[in-house]
Parts: sequence; structure tokens; C-alpha cells
Amino acid sequence: MSESEQGNRPTFAVVPGAQVNSVLRGREKQVVELVEDAYRLHGGGETVNPPSYFLRFPDRPDARIIALPASLGGDRSGVDGLKWISSFPENVASGLPRASAVLILNDQATGYPFACLESSVISAARTAASAALAADVLSRGRGERPRTVGFVGTGLIARFIHTYLAASGWKFDEVGVHDLSADHARAFTGYLEAGGHSGRPVVHDSAEALIRSSDLVVFATVAGEPYVGDPEWFAHAPLVLNVSLRDLAPEVILSAVNIVDDVEHCLKANTSVHLAEQATGRRDFLTGTLYDVLTGAVVPEPGRTLVFSPFGLGVLDLALGRFVHDELGRAGELLFINGFFDELDRYGNS
Repeated sequence: MSESEQGNRPTFAVVPGAQVNSVLRGREKQVVELVEDAYRLHGGGETVNPPSYFLRFPDRPDARIIALPASLGGDRSGVDGLKWISSFPENVASGLPRASAVLILNDQATGYPFACLESSVISAARTAASAALAADVLSRGRGERPRTVGFVGTGLIARFIHTYLAASGWKFDEVGVHDLSADHARAFTGYLEAGGHSGRPVVHDSAEALIRSSDLVVFATVAGEPYVGDPEWFAHAPLVLNVSLRDLAPEVILSAVNIVDDVEHCLKANTSVHLAEQATGRRDFLTGTLYDVLTGAVVPEPGRTLVFSPFGLGVLDLALGRFVHDELGRAGELLFINGFFDELDRYGNS
């Protein structure tokens, strides 16, 4: 019997963000392991992860809402579902995070949805865990781990990525910060100082200055099109986590070694790698996927700028959402909505 059913009657639980945070906070290493497992399942053909669907608005061209349907295999963690995540960059001006999201989990035996989770935290956690995993895997074979990190963009995603890097054992001598908003940059350095994290915070007045001084560069902005176009800024061959996907011009992408999370997903929606494909009409500038590196099928060339571009796979959200749901279930803390499903008999006999 499915864990989402009691007495053969489907149940439905709502999981607010506070509960999501209570499960995930302090378990960063475990979350990174869950994300790695999901990548391995995906690379091994045990997932279904169709293209994301973008809902756009003629009167609000900067905004979008994205549907990410997916199915995750695995003996115990199998689940289907959908992430519905909005991106409204104008929120940042009023102090709200850019993104908000919900995640629906569906039972694989019956198809019934059995939970709705607040998912901006899940999305941020899986994004940060993916970045931390990539930083670890891709820095192997490049000599000493980077000792200087720079964050271009200092919102929630940057904070989560820094948290996951720190929890994964990364220590820095210097943490560079650059944001178009001086207030946001100050808030991020305040977070760094209050948390007692390693590394001296340094605020840079330009992306160029930050990039040139950082061995690990994290792009976590709301940029809709490239503004970093000079490959010379990367002459020191840093490791780049291209999390926001659209900061780098094709010239930078084409000068680097490029690893993605999924080729078909990344080469769309005018991401930096998609623009590079459009500019050249080819894909051979892509070296491989993170799964290829995890399995040893691809060894990135050392001594060159290495860019990781993760489009963000729905199966990662499912993996974390299932984990949160099951942990709360074991603790008896799920909030069930009684009577959510009303018509459960074809002929009205129940």
C-alpha cells in the first residue's frame, strides 16, 4: 500500500515552508547526497524529466512561471510530481525574494497527489546542493581547492550556496561580493560576518574586479541577458558556477570547458550555452554532463576556465520533496487536509 494512503483512501498533506526548513536545515551534507543520487538515477535512465514549460506574460516580460513535471525512480524514493515556480525579478526591489514555488507529489501507484509543499526552500536547497556537489567534483584534478570565492548576486540563492559550500567543508581566505544594489551587498556581508564564516568579505564595485580576484565564481543573479563578455576576465582559469545561467556571453562560454546538468534542458530559453549554440550552430563546446564527470566518463581539461551550467532538473526537487515528506511522516508531523478528496466512489456509494 502506498505511503500516501490510509485504509485504501488517498490522503493529502500540506507542508509549509517552516516545516521544510526544519527538516533540511543542518542536513546539508545529506541533501547533497540526495541530489547526487538523483543525478545518478537521471544519468542512468531511471527518471522522466520532460522539458519545462514557461508561462510568460506580454505585459510583464521580465516575469515568468515555470512548470517542471518529472518522475523519479528508485526502490524507496520513487515519486511523480510537478514544481510550479514563479520568477518575478521586480520582487527584489520591495525586499521579497524573486522566486516563489509549490511542489506537488503524486503517488506512483494511484496517480493521486498526496502532498503540496512550499518549495522555494526546496528549490533553493537543491540548487545550492547541486552547486556544492559540482564545486567538489569539478575541483578535483585542478590542484588545490579554490581559496577565494566570489558571489555575483547576493540574494537567497547566493546565501544558500554559501551555506552548502561551508557545510561541505569549503574554507575560504576571501569571499568576494558584488551586487548592483549596495544594500544587498551589505546585507550579504552582514550574513557572512554574523555567521562567523571563514574568509574575509570584500565588496567589489564591478563584476570584472570580483571575477579577476576569485578562483571560484558563483553567478546567482536575476539577469535576463549576458553582460559579462570578455574572456580575459577569466585568464586565471577559475571554476565558475553559472547558476543564474544568463550572465555569460557566448564568447566566454566558447573559451571555456563547459559542463551542464542536462544537455537538452540547458540548450534552451536563451541560456548562455543556448546562445553559444545559436551563435555557432553547434554543440561541441559542451564537454559533458555532471553525471559524466561523476562516473568518470569525462575528465575536464585542467588549466582552463571550467563553467558548470545547471538548468535545474525537476527530479532534484522531487528527491528533496519526497525526503521532507517522509521525514515529517515518520515524526507524525504531517498536516493532513481531511476530506480533500471527496468523490472517491464512482457511483456515490461512499
